[in-house]
This record gives sequence, C-alpha cells and structure tokens, in this order.
Amino acid sequence: MDTLNADPDATGDGDDHRPRQVVSGHFVPVTPTPLAEPEYVTHSSTFFKELGLSDELALNEKFRHVFSGDLSAAHGPMRQVGWATGYALSIYGTEYTQQCPFGTGNGYGDGRAISVFEGIINGQRWEMQLKGGGPTPYCRGADGRAVLRSSVREFLAQEYMQALGVPTSRSLTLYVSKSETVTRPWYSQDSHSIDPDILVDNPVAISTRVAPSFLRVGQLELFARRARSDAHPRALEELRMIVSHLIEREYKSDIDQTLSFADQLVELAKLFRQRLTTLVANWLRVGYCQGNFNSDNCAAGGFTLDYGPFGFCEIFDPWFQPWTGGGKHFSFFNQPVAAEANYHMFWQSVRPLLAEDAESLEHFDQVCHGFAEAMQGQIQTMWAAKLGLPEFNPELFKELMQLITQSEVDYTIFFRELSHIPDDISVLKKSFYSKTSQQLDEQWQSWLKSWRDLVINAGNSTEISTKMKQTNPKYAWREWLIVPAYQQAMQGDYT
Repeated sequence: MDTLNADPDATGDGDDHRPRQVVSGHFVPVTPTPLAEPEYVTHSSTFFKELGLSDELALNEKFRHVFSGDLSAAHGPMRQVGWATGYALSIYGTEYTQQCPFGTGNGYGDGRAISVFEGIINGQRWEMQLKGGGPTPYCRGADGRAVLRSSVREFLAQEYMQALGVPTSRSLTLYVSKSETVTRPWYSQDSHSIDPDILVDNPVAISTRVAPSFLRVGQLELFARRARSDAHPRALEELRMIVSHLIEREYKSDIDQTLSFADQLVELAKLFRQRLTTLVANWLRVGYCQGNFNSDNCAAGGFTLDYGPFGFCEIFDPWFQPWTGGGKHFSFFNQPVAAEANYHMFWQSVRPLLAEDAESLEHFDQVCHGFAEAMQGQIQTMWAAKLGLPEFNPELFKELMQLITQSEVDYTIFFRELSHIPDDISVLKKSFYSKTSQQLDEQWQSWLKSWRDLVINAGNSTEISTKMKQTNPKYAWREWLIVPAYQQAMQGDYT
C-alpha cells in the first residue's frame, strides 16, 4: 500500500463492496466483511512454528477477530483496511474480457480475497490474505464468501503440498461462522450428474492463505493491456511499477539489484521460467492437477496459488481432470502446455518495458523461446528421479506408460512400491485396480527386469531406494478421506 498506487476512484475508508469498473491503480483499499459469530476450526501448527507464533494465538480473541474479517482489532502499523487487486484473464494465450460484468476487463480480480497484512518474519516477507472476506469491487455481483467445504480442502491441500516439497501458498488459520450461511449449487446424494443438481446451504468460512505476494501473471497482463491501449497517462509507468514490485517481493534475493532494470528483466524471465517448469514437474510427480490453470491462477512467483478446482490423480490417467468444467486442455498431462501459454502471457506483458533496449529485448525473447525445451528437461529429470535412474530413458518410459494405463494402476501406490526395487511384479500388483492377463503379466515382468538392471547398474540400490521414497510420496490425497472431514466439520466436528 506504500509503494504501489491505490485506485484514485476508491473510497478512503474501504467501504467499497459493490461491483464497479476499476480503470487505474494497482489495488483498491477495501474492508473485509466480518464473519458473524466466528468460531475457530483449525490452524497450521507447522506454519505457526515456522513463523515463530504461539499456538495459543489462534485462540486469542483479537487475533480471531482480525483473521475472521474484523479489522477493528488491528492497531498500527497494521491498518483497519485491506486491499484487493484486479487482474486480467487469458486462457491458453487467448485474452478474455466477457468474464467481467462490464465486458471491458475492468471489473475482474479479487472478488472475495482481501489482503490484510504484510510483514517480514525471520527474514522472509509474507502477505496474508483472507479468502472469503466479503465482496470487493471485483465481486461481479457475488456474495464474496467462501464456504467451509472448499475452505477445508484448500487449507489441507496447501499444507499437504508444502510437506511434499511442492512450492505453494500456505495455510495460516480457518474460522467459520456459527450463524451465517450462503446457498451454493451442489450434488444430491449418489448423483451421477456432471453439473450440480441441487442448492445447499453452507456455513461461511474465512481461511487465511499466506505467500510472499499474491501477484499473478494475469495481474501483469492487466497493466500491459492498459499500457497497450493507452488507457490512461500513467499506464506504462504502472506496468513498470508492478513488475518492479514483483522483483522486490518474489525475486529480490536472486536478482542483483545493481543490474540495470533491463538486465533485471532478463534475469526475471530466466528465474520465472526455472520456477514455473520446476513447479509443473513437481505437480506431475505427486499427481496434482490444477484443473483451471489460466494466467490469473498462475503465481508470478512460481508456486501453486489457486486451489479452486483441483484434485489428485488416483487411478493413473494422463487425461485426469478434477473439474467438470475443465476440459482436456487443463488435464493432468496437459499442464506443461498450459504453463507455457501462461509464460507466454508473462513474456508478452513484460516485453513493452524493453522496447528501448534492443540487446536486452533479444536476450529476453531467447529465454521465452526456450521454455518448451526447459519444461521438457525438468519433466524428464523428474521421471528419471521417480524411476531411480541417473537419466531419462524414453523407451522404458513409453512402455511403462502403456502398461500402467492398461492395468489401471494407482499412481501413488505404484511408484511407492516400485521404490522398494522389487524383483517380482506380485508386489506391484497391490496397486492394480483391474485383474491382469497372463500376457500382460509377462510384459510387466519383462519391463521390471529391464528397469531393475538399469537401477542396479546405476549404483547402491539401498541409496537409490531411499532417494526414490523421497521422490514418490507414500500418502496421497484421497477425496474419499477429505469429504468426510469437511462433512463432519459442517456438523461442528473439527477433529
């Protein structure tokens, strides 16, 4: 709020809760809408410990007020007003504006997410954001609330991904209202419908998610679009400010601040490419599918940001898609292509800032053009690690993909069992969902022998097995374990 521009049309007191067009500025000062009768559900004791916070704090009355949307308990240097940001939407490199109620793209952004805190703790900068904190000018006419069901899923997913070594936003706290509910479309018991078929009253919740910043590729895109159309006199300057802010918040320790701005942008392109390709390789490693990987769901800091429609692959399926509205383009194995489209939008957005520097622009373009190759390299390195091999073996991998698809293999259990380096397929069969023929078993045994020979020739098999176990998680996210957790929470049982 000190280094970027507030929307000049915003109110001073943050009472700005109706949909409207926001045509300039980096953020809108807005007050969260407090939960009625907030009740503690849970907090991440792991993350509290990392931040040096006492577990008792989550039960402190003033703390609960602030993190359930009532900023009246906050005192300086915190402010009693938070901030929401606008961003643009592009899907696979195609720009969209019709999601915005005004058809201009000036009403699309944080509709129910309001940041309330930014601070440096143990040398690391964190921004804390209330998800479900009430409507903002970007709410598009919605109620600005999150329900307990999705809040529980996001809370658990963030900390689970962190534990698996996947870069992610983090979970701080989760509070629920004892009296406020909202109506949402959902599924009737044993429904086979693709789309929700009933309306259900849900308890309202606010989860606090935490990251070094919540800057998205879609945010850079918004300012680039404004600069391109000359939307207002300071449009190009605001683009430069948001990109400088991104470097300050997410890349400060990796980019030499004494470099020229143009050289910093080339470094930014390299580092973001490295982080994004590593991230997507990690998603494939653990079976995660980001069911809606648009540019506005792509963190410019290169971590998992938006746990909207997401899921984890159980039966191996390269086209696994957890969201009924997602389509094949955001399916499990298509995530690298979606990432490349988002990176392209990042490149296109930052590029105008290099217009005066032909040499730096050429370097910048080269980094972008190398994305597909860098992505392929990361994915091949990941598959080699999952298989305990010193390098990627295309033939062995291709045969494995055919076998695990034919045998309907449980993705997590299979690779965990393989990590024990078995000499017979009987051990692997505990991960098969379907009965296999003798012919398929023989193909499996032949593959296993070829793979084992490569592993044993590569070095100490005990050490390789240990490394494989650090790559291939033992425990998977299972929707049938998560659903009872949030159903019980909706009944007031938070255990």
